[in-house]
Amino acid sequence: MFQRLMNKIPIADAPVFNAITVDVEEWFHVCGVDGIEPLSCARRVRGNVERLLAVLDAGKLKATFFVLGSLAADEPGVVAEIAARGHEIASHGYSHSLVGSLDPAAFRDELRRTADILEHLTGRRPEGFRAPQWSLSHARMPWAFDILIEEGYRYDSSCNPLPFVGDRAGSRTPWRIRRDRGDIWEIPPLVTPSLLGNLPTGGGWGFRFFPFRMIENTVCSLNSGGAPAVFFLHPRELDPAGPRLPMSRFREFVVYGPRKDAMERLSRLLSRFRFITLGEMVANWGSA
Repeated sequence: MFQRLMNKIPIADAPVFNAITVDVEEWFHVCGVDGIEPLSCARRVRGNVERLLAVLDAGKLKATFFVLGSLAADEPGVVAEIAARGHEIASHGYSHSLVGSLDPAAFRDELRRTADILEHLTGRRPEGFRAPQWSLSHARMPWAFDILIEEGYRYDSSCNPLPFVGDRAGSRTPWRIRRDRGDIWEIPPLVTPSLLGNLPTGGGWGFRFFPFRMIENTVCSLNSGGAPAVFFLHPRELDPAGPRLPMSRFREFVVYGPRKDAMERLSRLLSRFRFITLGEMVANWGSA
């Protein structure tokens, strides 16, 4: 069964650290868009990742990079450079497919293919997973968490407490999922509660759209209660002038957001709060 153990996070007399996470994929990796030939598309991920690494280096900060397996196979140098800078490498699956479109065997295969590639490039198998487009649900897909536990994963960061792409009633703070095969931590991304429901302030279009003070206040509120704030970025969000796939204006905004560079806001966050990797967070919780 699933059990929420938010009060088990060790928070007493300990500083609260937050996390910057990056979904390492190309600008054309969009779920639900058919007819794309990746080999014919310009590659832009390397330059955007290098720009982000430089900012993290300047602040002497480490982040968690959820790497798409197919991208790692095509761009091994990008993954090797991230690992060489001391950042955590985690799994984003292989094909950027929604978990709901995969059966258990296919999901396990995606995990293993990606883990094999990442271990070959970095010397370590990933311990964290994030599903493309937040497409993993602890209520609807319990079998997926069994597979993650069996494959050696210590945490997941896929359950977004938002409507449409997640569970609007889901937890805003980390919790432990207990299964017969073992335990795994669920670490949701930052959202801001409002009268309209939770707002997507932790990444994507919302991170660049909503007032920075709102985002900052949400972090302070979580930290004051002993919980971390988890932010997420895509390399394309540092590339506002980059190409976009043709789609409706609404879908384009949801996928790509406003043509505004996320770096300025990211830099302000890095100077304002403390950050570690998700793997370090989980290790700290496990040792308390």
